[in-house]
Amino acid sequence: MTAPIITVKGLVKKYDDFTAVDNISFEVLNGEIFGLLGPNGAGKTTTLEIMETLRDKTSGSVTIHGLDLDKDPGAIKHIIGVQLQAAGYYPNLNLSELIELFSGLYGVDIKPLDLLEKVALTDKAKAKYKDLSGGQKQRFSIATTLINQPRIIFLDEPTTGLDPQARRNLWDLILGIRAAGTTIVLTTHYMDEAEVLCDRVAFIDAGRVIGIDTPDQFIDNLVASGFERKKQVKQANLEDVFINLTGKEWRES
Repeated sequence: MTAPIITVKGLVKKYDDFTAVDNISFEVLNGEIFGLLGPNGAGKTTTLEIMETLRDKTSGSVTIHGLDLDKDPGAIKHIIGVQLQAAGYYPNLNLSELIELFSGLYGVDIKPLDLLEKVALTDKAKAKYKDLSGGQKQRFSIATTLINQPRIIFLDEPTTGLDPQARRNLWDLILGIRAAGTTIVLTTHYMDEAEVLCDRVAFIDAGRVIGIDTPDQFIDNLVASGFERKKQVKQANLEDVFINLTGKEWRES
C-alpha cells in the first residue's frame, strides 16, 4: 500500500465559540488525488488553508511529507503549491513576467514558456492576467502552483464558473499533473468532477469527517443499501452532449 504523504490527526480550528473544524483526522496517500467534499461552511477550505500553512490551527497535528506543521512551516512551503479560490496578481505584469517574479521568490530557474506550454497558454505569454478568460485564469493559477516543482498541490474549487469545455480540459490537466507524480488535494462542489478525478474522497459536514472512501465504493454502498434513482440513469448526460456538439478544444474567449 502507498505510504501517506499527509497525515492529519485531531485537527481543530475554533473562532471564539464557533468550531469550524472539529477533530478531523485523515491521511492522503502519496501520488493520489484526494478530494474534500461537503456543503458551504463545512470546514473544507479552512482545513485546506491550515495544511497550506496559511491559517493557524487551534489544536491537533499535521504532518506533510515527514515535516511537522508546527516545527517546519517554512520547509513545507517549499514542497507545496497552492491555488486559491480567488487569486490576485500584479496588474501591470504579463504572464511571463509573473512567472519570472514567482520563480525569483522561490529561488528557482523556470523558463516561462515551458511552464505556460503545460497549461496551453504559450500564446498568452505577453498578455496580462486581467485580460484572460475565466478558464485561462484558472489554468494560469494552476501553472503558478507548479513553479517550485512541488510534491503536493492544493486546488480549492479549481473549475468553479467554467464552461464545459474549460472544465473538461482542466480535468485533463489535473490528471496529467498527477500522472507526473504530484499528489493533489482538492475541494469541489461538483460530484461528477470528484468521481472522475479523485482516487479517494472525504465528506465533511459541520466541521467533521463523516466518511472516507473511494468514489466507487461510496456509490456501491449506497446502491447496496437499497437506494434507487428516481430518474433512469443513461449512458451519457447533457454535458456529454454539449461537448460532443461543440468540441473539446480550448476556447480563448
